[in-house]
Amino acid sequence: MSNRLAGSSHGRRFRALAATLLLGAVYDFVFAGLMLLAPAALERGFALPLPGEPFYLRLIAVLLAIVGFTYVIAARDPAAHRPLVALAILGRFAGFVALALSAAGEPRLAGLWGAAFGDLAFALLHAVAGRRLWQ
Repeated sequence: MSNRLAGSSHGRRFRALAATLLLGAVYDFVFAGLMLLAPAALERGFALPLPGEPFYLRLIAVLLAIVGFTYVIAARDPAAHRPLVALAILGRFAGFVALALSAAGEPRLAGLWGAAFGDLAFALLHAVAGRRLWQ
């Protein structure tokens, strides 16, 4: 990873964090792309019902892509973008809670467990890799 992606003077110190943020962005971009281009694949792959109106899936895809772009911005210089890193950690954990509650509360949404644990994994990765940001 180049210093340009890992930031300025803090680049080497936060390379692992930058890498987790970029990986999280790719994860979000893949899901956003599937929502836009292959929603039936998501439905089959995760055994989830699609929303009745395609508008809702498109809106979620756009919002997910925006989140991915914020991760790319934060990865360029995590020290300068501490609030975005905190948002990434809290957002992933909130995603885990929301998806887990949905999956636990409705048997037909059991396919959400994979995405829930994906969000939890990213929350933990970002938190561990970014622990020095607040020291």
